[in-house]
Amino acid sequence: MSRRPKVPPPSPRELKAPAEAIRAAAFSQFAERGFPGVTVRDIMQACGLTQGALYNHFKSKDELLHDIVTSTQVELERLCRAAVAEAGADPRARLAAFIRTFVTRHCRLRVEALVANREVSWLDGERAADVRRSRRAIRDILVKILEEGTASGAFDPPRIDGKRELRAIAMGLLDQCTHISMWYGPGGRLDEEQMARLYGEMALRAVGARP
Repeated sequence: MSRRPKVPPPSPRELKAPAEAIRAAAFSQFAERGFPGVTVRDIMQACGLTQGALYNHFKSKDELLHDIVTSTQVELERLCRAAVAEAGADPRARLAAFIRTFVTRHCRLRVEALVANREVSWLDGERAADVRRSRRAIRDILVKILEEGTASGAFDPPRIDGKRELRAIAMGLLDQCTHISMWYGPGGRLDEEQMARLYGEMALRAVGARP
């Protein structure tokens, strides 16, 4: 089991609004102790606000979790779409851009990524569905890149029993990139940009990208 990171939340004075202070404190508290182990009082003490201040912005702790997880997920989707669009028509460039963006985000916002991926199981019904929709959209972006690259001959992905399972390959790549948030930390041998390039190259090799 991965060790929960200790992340001190920013002071409310360093943030633009109380809602941002609450979100930052929630991320650090949920990352360190898990959603069930954190109370509203814990969050508000961590950000230096009164307990009642939370309800000026969020109806409940559950709504707060939904807000921070959904916003994190939707922003990741937006960044991936933008990176792919800017990469041009070459499937190899599009795949590399997608993976680099995904990995950079998970390295740079490691705590946010951990909370978004680990605590989402505590969301109920439609709240969880919001996150699943965004995750499917991200997966579909990657699947489309793999389909286009395979159809054009830019990619030669492995076959299983004579078939190419591009969706399974996409899920494998996403899982590999997502888990970087569980172990990556600043100060290591590779910085964010190098990690992003490394994972981009690994993805290209995994799908048999042709020169």
